[in-house]
Amino acid sequence: MENTKELTEHSSRVERKRQDSFGMFDGYDSCSEDTSSSSSSDESEEEVAPLPSSLPIIKNNGQVYTYPDGKSGMATCEMCGMVGVRDAFYSKTKRFCSVSCSRSYSSNSKKASILARLQGKPPTKKAKVLQKQPLVAKLAAYAQYQATLQNQAKTKAAVPVEGFSWGNYINSNSFTAAPVTCFKHAPMGTCWGDIAEGVRVEVPNTDCSLPTKVFWIAGIVKLAGYNALLRYEGFENDSSLDFWCNICGSDIHPVGWCATSGKPLVPPRTIQHKYTNWKAFLVKRLTGAKTLPPDFSQKVSESMQYPFKTSMRVEVVDKTHLCRTRVAVVDSVVGGRLRLVYEESEDKTDDFWCHMYSPLIHHIGWSRSIGHRFKRSDITKKQDGHFDAPPHLFMKVKEVDAAGEWFKEGMKLEAIDPLNLSAICVATIRKVLADGYLMIGIDGSEAADGSDWFCYHATSPSIFPVGFCEINMIELTPPRGYAKLPFKWFDYLRETDSIAAPVKLFNKEVPNHGFHVGMKLEAVDLMEPRLVCVATVTRIIHRLLRIHFDGWEDEYDQWVDCESPDLYPVGWCQLTGYQLQPPAPQSSRDSQSTSSKQKKKAKSQQYKGHKKMTSLQLKEELLDGEEYSFLQGTSDQESNGSASYYIKQEP
Repeated sequence: MENTKELTEHSSRVERKRQDSFGMFDGYDSCSEDTSSSSSSDESEEEVAPLPSSLPIIKNNGQVYTYPDGKSGMATCEMCGMVGVRDAFYSKTKRFCSVSCSRSYSSNSKKASILARLQGKPPTKKAKVLQKQPLVAKLAAYAQYQATLQNQAKTKAAVPVEGFSWGNYINSNSFTAAPVTCFKHAPMGTCWGDIAEGVRVEVPNTDCSLPTKVFWIAGIVKLAGYNALLRYEGFENDSSLDFWCNICGSDIHPVGWCATSGKPLVPPRTIQHKYTNWKAFLVKRLTGAKTLPPDFSQKVSESMQYPFKTSMRVEVVDKTHLCRTRVAVVDSVVGGRLRLVYEESEDKTDDFWCHMYSPLIHHIGWSRSIGHRFKRSDITKKQDGHFDAPPHLFMKVKEVDAAGEWFKEGMKLEAIDPLNLSAICVATIRKVLADGYLMIGIDGSEAADGSDWFCYHATSPSIFPVGFCEINMIELTPPRGYAKLPFKWFDYLRETDSIAAPVKLFNKEVPNHGFHVGMKLEAVDLMEPRLVCVATVTRIIHRLLRIHFDGWEDEYDQWVDCESPDLYPVGWCQLTGYQLQPPAPQSSRDSQSTSSKQKKKAKSQQYKGHKKMTSLQLKEELLDGEEYSFLQGTSDQESNGSASYYIKQEP
């Protein structure tokens, strides 16, 4: 019984020591520890109170924290050659980093063999037998360094476009960015958790002269989308070495990763002499702190797996005739965005970009099922390797009940103009399709053959009841050529002998989106949908967001729904490998402004317009040179609850 009690106490003491040290100073082989094996076994270092078991940062295996050699307070283990803080070494003489090394020192041949491994020499057969797993992890550092040198060219970070850096842009202007949780369709959008300022991570230590790639612990100072401003532990209020990185990057790990992966933790050179006992410092700093979930990198990887594959066939809006769809083939998938090539394009240059959750794409046969116009392909047989995308991959729309009171042809409403997304216009329902879909035409600018009608679902956040703009102090674009200004709905309905679509038929749901005016994000320029640009939320009307493209005039702004798959967190382009368009320089803005004043062109029917020109030309023609501005009134709703924002129509 007494022996059992002693063994239990010893086991508890060993386990407590392993947890207390974060794996910093345990032996290479804790299984060989025995109180009767060495006279130095009772000279163990001072123990520190264990951390709460709920924190993942304490559950690490034996891993020595290493530091630069040859400095004051440093020591080199005479057994394994590892370098560390002298006060943390084992025994009174501080000759060994652990109990295991102290007991193994009696064998000079073993010592020589292990040191040979550290120098990159082939080990003896005996050394192979005596080798322990934690030691293998430590010896791997040198091999990792050699591999890093060989692959350095392949692992260079992508150079930001024209030198643009989100970190510098945000820091220099004190901007805030929309949180990742605002973007449910983006990677980690639904499993971001409570990642916030103060969370600790293990990151590469760039303030170090060692040849190997080493790490250190840093805390999040500021979050901007996926990007985090980090500060190494030990710098306190010193921001001189703060740096930005993408928190979903491959070099960002939860605290404890280095210990379990056999990677060395080294304090930055600038502060390496600031503390004599780094272990006690880290214990104090990390007690009660949060870190990333252990499976964070796995979740990132899983959230970036996309069901759409190349060679899948879909139906997508015809960018030259908005009233119809065409068959297109998925050419590439980047971050959930699809490059679709129209099936009849032999050279694959006739393409269209959209997100896989876009309302503009559908499964093969969708157009026929609801009565939508469809352009038949000249290709009568599927090309080899092409196959229809399964219907379940596409975004589902809400079911509607069209049996009772429902939309009818000729009813008036307000709608975002798909050819000029900065404008909400007077519109008419031209055709009622099946499953709740409607064909909408913009009054005063419709083509005679209806080729510019656009398909919106009845639950679409892009259509509004009559009076929406007036009650929310948004400028309503009147029909082109309508002379009776200011525009009044009551007069217009009477003049056109029309009725307004019933308010109750529109989607009035307002989700708790989390956006606020001034937040930065990355947004698709829907007039040139292959481009993702630096952007800002400038107005919020319940679920409707006004997106401004930084560096461009307000004429290029676009109205977008808060759940649009064309909005992304800061850092999305870097994470997915997509090219980000930086804010336009002053010279580009001046030339565009000059050009806009000199030219007035007809409205294009092509959904994909020329970069930053289509919307300006449309606005100039539509307003015929008049200057208008959006009223910044109290209707900008930053609250996310639904409100009574539909105006009551005059009798």
